[in-house]
Amino acid sequence: MHEITLRLDDPPEVVNAGFAIHGLSTLEDHFRLPDLWQFHLYQYEAELEVDGSRHHIKPGRVSLIPADTDVHYRYRGRSEHFYVHFRPSARGTPHTLPLIQNSGSAGPALAEMLRQAVTAGADSPANASAEVWAALWRTVRLRPSAPGGGEHPAVAAAIAYIEQRLPRPMTVPDVAGAVGISHNHLTRLFKEATGSTLVAYMRHRRMVRAGHLLRESTLSIPAVAASVGIPDLQAFNKACHREFGASPRAVRASAEP
Repeated sequence: MHEITLRLDDPPEVVNAGFAIHGLSTLEDHFRLPDLWQFHLYQYEAELEVDGSRHHIKPGRVSLIPADTDVHYRYRGRSEHFYVHFRPSARGTPHTLPLIQNSGSAGPALAEMLRQAVTAGADSPANASAEVWAALWRTVRLRPSAPGGGEHPAVAAAIAYIEQRLPRPMTVPDVAGAVGISHNHLTRLFKEATGSTLVAYMRHRRMVRAGHLLRESTLSIPAVAASVGIPDLQAFNKACHREFGASPRAVRASAEP
């Protein structure tokens, strides 16, 4: 087994979450959870066999193992990881992803989500479920195309930089400088990872936010334009036509009852 399919339209039912230590009394564990999925974020190196397929565990890798699946761990000594035992949603869009992959730059965020889930599990199951749900979505969105699996750190950093600064003027060299690589290298990595150019991504994300504000708020059109980093109304009008096929006023009118 090398890939799994998971549905996430509803939050998972978290049955147990914790921080486990293995490899102390025995260097092998062989077991299955008949009714529960397993979600792990590893902090060690080991070998994992799942229904006969072998995988190499390294620090920062994350795995999702379906219920009623044989697992065989071979440790190299003290081995620590976060784990969650859960029942996933049975409805919604299926997401196919590797059974085990590198969390890359998302690793610290995943660790914090799972840490919060473990803390909340004792007295707030709903909170624990919310944290695990967010961690599962983050795992589904890891991009396995980068070397070693997972989203390239520079791409993740570029997306984070752009999302946090959409209202501000930005150029590709600005983004590249912020993530510490040349703009040519970032342009290539970004295109490989997302299928989009950096300029197209910034333009699209600005207009997604603009469309939301036009449809869902009474904020003035000039204020909407400024809030997404396109203060020039003529440029904003052109961007709306390019993204939505309509003027800002028409986009707003289309949402009115």
